[in-house]
Order: sequence, then structure tokens, then C-alpha cells
Amino acid sequence: MTDSPFLQRAIDIAVANVADGGGPFGAVVVKDGEVIATGENRVTRDNDPSAHAEVVAIRRAAQALGTFSLQGCVLYSSCEPCPMCAATALWARVDEVVFAADREDAARGGFDDRHFWNLVGADYSTWDVPWRRGDTTTFFDPFSAWAENPGRAEY
Repeated sequence: MTDSPFLQRAIDIAVANVADGGGPFGAVVVKDGEVIATGENRVTRDNDPSAHAEVVAIRRAAQALGTFSLQGCVLYSSCEPCPMCAATALWARVDEVVFAADREDAARGGFDDRHFWNLVGADYSTWDVPWRRGDTTTFFDPFSAWAENPGRAEY
């Protein structure tokens, strides 16, 4: 199986999305050589900062397959996924991520994710937005409830 048609489809989705007023990103989820779902950047259209093309495609693929695990799937993206999309792909357990443009190309196009990539590896005490642990004695209660729930769906 060649990547070219799926990468081209992701690129075509991105170009069409720009013409439709969206961002220049598209994604395709493929399983066994079949397109399961596609996604386009919907951040400004939906006022949803998490609606990146890869996240949209992964959400749609999970719904189409009826599972949160996309094992056996490949995610094709018009551009190297940002840290949020990379984490989403990892949580979805896709087998592989294939992208066309890389983060340097994105920066030249006006989308510089380097700051976010740099933050991922840094202690959050150095981040622009303050992060801190709140003061509570019940912090572990959700995990206890999870551990005690015999009907939980492991993931």
C-alpha cells in the first residue's frame, strides 16, 4: 500500500478547508486500505481550540468504528501533528502517523508550534500559563472509584 493517495487526500482536504474559511490542515484515518474518517481544521469555524484536523478525524474514526482504540489504523495528516494532536494519536493507539509538511514548513506558513513542542519537555513551572496543584484531601477519590468499579472499560 502506498501512502501517496491518502496523503494527497489530507492535503486536498486542507486546501479545500482554506477555501471554505478554515485552517490549512486536513487528516485521514485509514484501516486496511480503506478511509474510515477524514477531518479538517475546525478551530475558528466551531470556536473550538481542540478541533484540529487530526483530532476531528480521530473522533470521527472512533465513532465510525465504535471504539476508542484505533489499533490497526494509520493517521495521515497534511502537516506534522502538533503536541495535542500527537498525544491524541498516541491515546487513540493508531499504528502509525504519516505527515506531509513538517513543523518547519508550518512555521514558514504562519503556524509555529515550536513553542508548544518546547513546553512539552519543560517543567510546567516555566510555562507562560501558571499551573499548580490545588489544595484538597480528596484528590485520589476519582482513581479509587475507578479501581473499585468492576464495570470499567480499561484503556
